[in-house]
Amino acid sequence: MAFYKKLAPFYNLALFYFTISFLLRIVLFFHPITQSSFTILQSLKIFSLGLISDFFVFVIASVFLWLYLIFVSNSKYNKPSGFIILGGFVALFIYVASGKSIFDEYGGALPRIVLIFIGIKTALFAALLFLPKWRDKIRFWLFAFVIFLYVLLILQNGLSEYFFWNEFGVKYNFIAVNYLIYTNEVIGNIMQSYPVIPLFSALFLVTGIMTYFILKNSKNFIKEIPTLNEKIKLSGVYIVLFLISLIAIPTLAKTENSKNIFVNELQANGLYKFYLAFENNKLDYFKFYKTLPGEKAFTILKRQFPTISGENTTRTIIGDSLENHKNVVLITIESYSADFMKAYGNYQNITPFLDSLSQKSLQFTNLYAAGNRTVRGLEAVTLCLPPTAGESVVKREDNKNKFSTGSIFKQKGYNVKFMYGGDAFFDNMQDFYSGNGYQIVDKGSFSPEEITFSNVWGVCDEDMYNKAIKVMNLEAKDNKPFFNHIMTVSNHRPFTYPNNKIDIPGDIKSRDGGVKYTDYALRKFFEMASKQPWFKNTVFVIVADHCASSAGKTQLPLDKYRIPAFIYSPGKKPAECNKLMSQIDLMPTLFGLLHFNYQSKFFGQDVLKSDYKPRAFIATYQDLGLIKDNVLTILSPKQQVKQFELKIKPKSGVAPEFQIEYDEIPMQTERTDLVNETISFYQTASDMLKQKKYQN
Repeated sequence: MAFYKKLAPFYNLALFYFTISFLLRIVLFFHPITQSSFTILQSLKIFSLGLISDFFVFVIASVFLWLYLIFVSNSKYNKPSGFIILGGFVALFIYVASGKSIFDEYGGALPRIVLIFIGIKTALFAALLFLPKWRDKIRFWLFAFVIFLYVLLILQNGLSEYFFWNEFGVKYNFIAVNYLIYTNEVIGNIMQSYPVIPLFSALFLVTGIMTYFILKNSKNFIKEIPTLNEKIKLSGVYIVLFLISLIAIPTLAKTENSKNIFVNELQANGLYKFYLAFENNKLDYFKFYKTLPGEKAFTILKRQFPTISGENTTRTIIGDSLENHKNVVLITIESYSADFMKAYGNYQNITPFLDSLSQKSLQFTNLYAAGNRTVRGLEAVTLCLPPTAGESVVKREDNKNKFSTGSIFKQKGYNVKFMYGGDAFFDNMQDFYSGNGYQIVDKGSFSPEEITFSNVWGVCDEDMYNKAIKVMNLEAKDNKPFFNHIMTVSNHRPFTYPNNKIDIPGDIKSRDGGVKYTDYALRKFFEMASKQPWFKNTVFVIVADHCASSAGKTQLPLDKYRIPAFIYSPGKKPAECNKLMSQIDLMPTLFGLLHFNYQSKFFGQDVLKSDYKPRAFIATYQDLGLIKDNVLTILSPKQQVKQFELKIKPKSGVAPEFQIEYDEIPMQTERTDLVNETISFYQTASDMLKQKKYQN
């Protein structure tokens, strides 16, 4: 048999993988979320360099196939070698089963997984050893199973990349890594969002069909098992390609440098993007980003906070009148973009209550979310700290006893709680909030009769608000003010909620329905709250945690960070604050309205003070942005800095203060002052966390 035919399992699977990747790129290229047009050169780059990258990634991914195939032989079952090998497998199984193996040091499910794997290997080897007449059939079905697994994983990855793009408009990133950790919520979300049975039935059917054809063209490998010499040649070819791939993949990734982010994302290989996200979930600012001498960084920061020492942000905040210890309810709304609201140009009437409440509140019209994940929004309103590189502080090991909004309220004698309709274990919320002095009220606190509707993310918003009213009624009897932070869940895929509440049925599973039901539930909450004796002595702070989507054709698309925010105090006159501001400024502004006196470490500021200098922070887990003076400055790993001039794209019928879309035009001349200021903010925030200077 010609040597190239010995490579049949590799090149047949490779051809299948390239076909799926090509079709996926076509689908994503024309996907509605891909808000861009492409030149011929950009299109060629996407598909040509993308295919080359796919080739090298497949080489790396086929390492397990190579290991399996080179060990296919008959000679190892000869006496006495077959019995010696079987004895080795049995001894290894006993060692792992003893509970004292090296795998037990890692804990968790790893020892059990290893034990199951070794058990299966031992049983299969014994079957092949003791049943020589059945050896060819057993080997064939094992070979078929391996091919089936590869085909299934290729198809499953293609589907996963599609659904991830459908949700976020990018290939795999840090969010995908996080999703692997919270498999219960993610699998539940998939189960409730998509027609799983038809989808997976089709997946397995297609997998079976493709496995049949690939097997048909590859089975000669096990019918005429390669000789040792042929295996050496095969391994030589594979190892050379493997080593080339290790260099080629990151080199090709460097060509993903278009100004159009969609070009880079479509060109990228999803599996390699996942690997990069996994590797970069912890980013040391001082290792990966452009820095200034420490003293200079704090000197620049003093322009924002003139009274700080130059080593941290500690300063004294003095209220301008007697402190007001009103109750405070902070509601962070899941995935609520500013452009859902009428004032920002949405005429679908999906936020009627918030539209009306905004006219009775202090409305912040020009406020930006710190990030594009719930944990970033929670971090912003709780720690009032710029979004530092890598994972949110909420999910870091060193996340306890931080200087927080809750700690300020506790100093003032408040009861402090975090309320969440789901399981607070998700996204490490329970660990973070309990570690910072908050009492937790989550789904586990609900009695069965308190739950009228729930999905994988938790109870519906109405149930959460009903529970909150009960808790606050009890708290009001303590003769102590309360601060309750409520995190909503209903406006999240699968967008299911109780039927017969709004004019969009919950069965439809539409985002518009999720938005409108969230608004409806909020109205019901205010109707209930207004009847309670504590209502008139309570301030309500309402803000989104992040926008509904982060997809855009630029690195940090401004419209995907603009969120609504209000402070409503019964009986107070409405007002508008049109200053550019960040999510981290909301709570310090509230403390100013309550005239609190306190020692502050917050980077967030009271935007109503005359000395406030407008700016906003927006970030992903690795791109750190500062908006100021109509310029967006972005710090990225490898000490990269980019700046963009912001030019508004007016939307007809929308007032100037509610315009959210901007062209981001690359600047030819660097604004060094803004670069240094951006570095100063992010470097000093990172330093204070690293040096544990942001403790309570």
